[in-house]
Amino acid sequence: MKKLNNNTLPDDVEALKAMVLELQNQQLEQQADAARLQQESERWKRDFYQLLEKWQLELKKRFAASAEGLPGQGDLFNEIEDILQPEADEVAAEQHIAYTRKVGRRARLDASLPRTEIVHDISEEEKTCECCGTDMHRMGEDVSEKLDFIPAKVQVIRHVRPKYSCRTCEQQGTETKIKQAPMPPSMLPKSIATPSLLAQIITAKFQYGLPLYRQEAMFKQFGADISRQTMSRWLVAVSQKLEPLYQRMHDILVQQPVLWADETTLKVIQSEKSKSYMWVYGCGGDKPPDSTSPPPNIVLYDYQDGRAGSHPKDFLQGYRGPLQVDGYQGYEQTEAKLAGCWAHARRKFVDAKTVQGKKKTGKADMAIAFIQKLYRVEKRMADKSAEERLSARQTESMAILKDFREWLDTQAMHVPPTSIIGKAVQYTLNQWSKLQVYLTDGRINIDNNRAERAIKPFVIGRKAWLFANTHGGADASAVLYSLVETAKANDLQPIDYLMNLFEQWPHVQDENNVDHLLPWKIKNSV
Repeated sequence: MKKLNNNTLPDDVEALKAMVLELQNQQLEQQADAARLQQESERWKRDFYQLLEKWQLELKKRFAASAEGLPGQGDLFNEIEDILQPEADEVAAEQHIAYTRKVGRRARLDASLPRTEIVHDISEEEKTCECCGTDMHRMGEDVSEKLDFIPAKVQVIRHVRPKYSCRTCEQQGTETKIKQAPMPPSMLPKSIATPSLLAQIITAKFQYGLPLYRQEAMFKQFGADISRQTMSRWLVAVSQKLEPLYQRMHDILVQQPVLWADETTLKVIQSEKSKSYMWVYGCGGDKPPDSTSPPPNIVLYDYQDGRAGSHPKDFLQGYRGPLQVDGYQGYEQTEAKLAGCWAHARRKFVDAKTVQGKKKTGKADMAIAFIQKLYRVEKRMADKSAEERLSARQTESMAILKDFREWLDTQAMHVPPTSIIGKAVQYTLNQWSKLQVYLTDGRINIDNNRAERAIKPFVIGRKAWLFANTHGGADASAVLYSLVETAKANDLQPIDYLMNLFEQWPHVQDENNVDHLLPWKIKNSV
């Protein structure tokens, strides 16, 4: 601003007004510049902290343990804590050396495993006392067990079918009828694959994530040259034959009272879309304590070339019960009543806790404490009936949620909406109506971890084989993953179930009558 000199001020009033207006405009411009600088500084500061938060989150995702440490979520997140906190029988199995160093626990050997006994005895001469010459008596024994592994082997089963004809008719030139026993029915009649071989290939790939090219190398070591292309054709053919069983499981699934769902990406080479998706749907869980005939445990995979909401809508057509999902909006197109996932809400606040620094009682900690109270109620009522869980939720959990909502509304007015904590608060508020659905039915879980556990085998396997080549291969994977995971959900060994299934399927006369081959039906005969 120019410094005025009274000796040089003009006498003209209009000129003085012009000078005053110019000075006022300059002052306003300076104030505006200062405000812009302040806003720019605040914006840069906000952007800096947002980048810092993202950087801290990326560091955590890449290098830190993924455990969240919440009661009730140990199956997914507490692997490290489970290792650090052994069970009582594991502690008893540890050997303590004099200077208190601990030796790792010994592996458990199941009592049902077959045992071969080898007796290591002293010679007959040594069984005489060296002092008095009296025969020594057997006062006891020490037993130690070691686990032996018998490598797998392959063998060729030769089906020999003798032919019979009439020699008299042959000598007389009369046409004779040749008699021969028919070939036993087979899952794949014109292939060399037996039920055990098919079950081995399927479980190796879909239960343990072993790609076909590695299985090809493994079989070659045993003297069996089976190409990955041959195995791939077998898997597609088997999945197509078992389509009626898959459809029957689907029909039963949509009749259940409570379902859950999740989805994950899948790369399909011969697809126009850059990303395809494998969806998973399921029902069931732990056996209700007040039920002698629990509902079936079903896990079904469904391959689709996109993530549109029309896919779950079509798959769950006719289902109007509760559907537990994450926050993805595509499920809004279904006719189901969507139930939210408190594990997802909590995960947002765990991220916020990561970036809040060394504060011991930050906002994220307060939110996590509220959610932990909800999980404590669930943990205490885990072995109770659905009615008892519902009663506890409506009395205890509802009161906790009332206080939590008041806290969220307050924080929404004070935290920056673009910060990690702000996004966590806003996500929880946006999902609030869905997050309260579990209060209305004791059969609904507090979170969708059951679906995440079901999708996890596919995600682990995907890391090994990376992609599917065609739509047909992806569809076959969906059917076979469904059989493997449903068998596991019903406490069956998938390889045993598949062997039994492949032995019985060729005898099926009516593909509309396959209920006796469902995992929860066949289990008594496996």
